[in-house]
Amino acid sequence: MNIHEYQAKEILRKYGVAVPAGEVAFSADEAQKIAEEMGGEIFVVKAQIHAGGRGKGGGVKLAKSPREVRELAEKMLGMTLVTHQTGPEGKTVHRVLIAAGVDIERELYLGIVLDRSVSELVVMASTEGGVEIEKVAAETPDLIFKEYIEPQTGMQPFQARRIAFKLGLSGAQVKNATKFILGLYKAFVNSDASLAEINPLVVTKSGEVQALDAKIGFDDNALYRHPDIAEMRDTDEEDPLEVKASEHHLNYIKLDGNVGCMVNGAGLAMATMDIIKLAGGQPANFLDVGGGANVETVRNGFEIILSDPNVKAVLVNIFGGIVRCDRVARGIIEAAKSINLSAPLVVRLEGTNAVEARKLLAESDMNFEVANSLADAAEKVVALIN
Repeated sequence: MNIHEYQAKEILRKYGVAVPAGEVAFSADEAQKIAEEMGGEIFVVKAQIHAGGRGKGGGVKLAKSPREVRELAEKMLGMTLVTHQTGPEGKTVHRVLIAAGVDIERELYLGIVLDRSVSELVVMASTEGGVEIEKVAAETPDLIFKEYIEPQTGMQPFQARRIAFKLGLSGAQVKNATKFILGLYKAFVNSDASLAEINPLVVTKSGEVQALDAKIGFDDNALYRHPDIAEMRDTDEEDPLEVKASEHHLNYIKLDGNVGCMVNGAGLAMATMDIIKLAGGQPANFLDVGGGANVETVRNGFEIILSDPNVKAVLVNIFGGIVRCDRVARGIIEAAKSINLSAPLVVRLEGTNAVEARKLLAESDMNFEVANSLADAAEKVVALIN
């Protein structure tokens, strides 16, 4: 689950991580009032959407008075902000962050993520702040410094200091950066985050180290331990079909193709998408219905897949391990009868009672294509579209 910048900064403040003063506004009048109460000479008006590159898209502006804050907020609220991460369709701005201006001396980068190749968290830092870290990694990878954290001991102060020195900090800057890095690590671990990114991490002319921007993503499987964080979810920033799928406890991700996929198991789902591509098709989604593919699950899956107007055919690929294939077949038949199955359907069932399942499908009065293998299924569904 992702959250907005202002929400990420609220979490960081709880762990002593320095962030500029700021407050979210949902209207132009509210934005002006926040600026008046905040005081100061420079304000930053920042559009709040779940995407990077907001500055280049016109979603970050400087203001020199509360009145100017109001004018900028009025223009931003309701605008469609297009960045390299939103795609050409962009995202609608429903809220803005009003932040105090910062006297910046240097812009750096700091991030924490799990390195699955070694099963350890890695803290990444770079002197190239304010730009996409992917670009830095591709063009100047030597400018990214990494510090791996032993899970048994957690991050140690000497590791934070080592990062500060590699970033070229000195004096009070090192002390402030060490506190910042340790606080960010604690926030990451205690909130079950999957990603924390501060870009830019700024050093002010007075030696302070602050998070000018903040991005935090969370492990959905751990949200039951953090009801306060779960409440921060903004479904307006998510694909409506993905929101609907989450309500039915289905793992669904919308893609750009035209072959709808319903599969049980994430690995099998990935393999199914790969073989569709190999057969010359384009998968329209990732959908893992899990181990209990019953009538309700299949019906919900069909409704979500067919809600995508790009879907021209559907491939159901179920391996019957925990669940019997004949039970899945009955579920598919009943679910298909209860909804308007507007696209041709190819079904491949393998595993426990697969022979019985194929017989049930063949003898039903439904217009199913029954496949004998995964390759056969992919070829048949692509042929139906072509």
